[in-house]
Amino acid sequence: MVSELIENGFGDKDREDYSCSERILYGSNEVYNLGLDKESLKMAAGLSGGIYSRRSCGAVTASAMVLAKLFVKDRAHEGDYHKELISELVSRYEEEMGSSLCQTLLDEYRTEQEGCRRVIIAAARILDDIINRELNRK
Repeated sequence: MVSELIENGFGDKDREDYSCSERILYGSNEVYNLGLDKESLKMAAGLSGGIYSRRSCGAVTASAMVLAKLFVKDRAHEGDYHKELISELVSRYEEEMGSSLCQTLLDEYRTEQEGCRRVIIAAARILDDIINRELNRK
């Protein structure tokens, strides 16, 4: 589970020093065998810090990328299945955390000692839950 990996220090400042989005994508690549190479994983950097504008949370947007990688067969417009999963991800995240906006989450949850750890773990838990449920359906 990605959430367990992150809870155990994956991506922490004193280790890899990954951003919110990098922890989700790099961790998911490891846990769910996404097959992404180092060059592909670098895409997560662009989602960091709410797309560097404190808007959409990088942990949430990276989680959406993981769901797309796992559940989109060819392209975004092929159907509603992955859209429903990603919509569920965002809805559940906003219900639990109160928002999916980076600035709001920073103000509410970020600490000097742990950074955005709680924000990232919440996204990872929801992501794990959706993935495991859907993989068990198949």
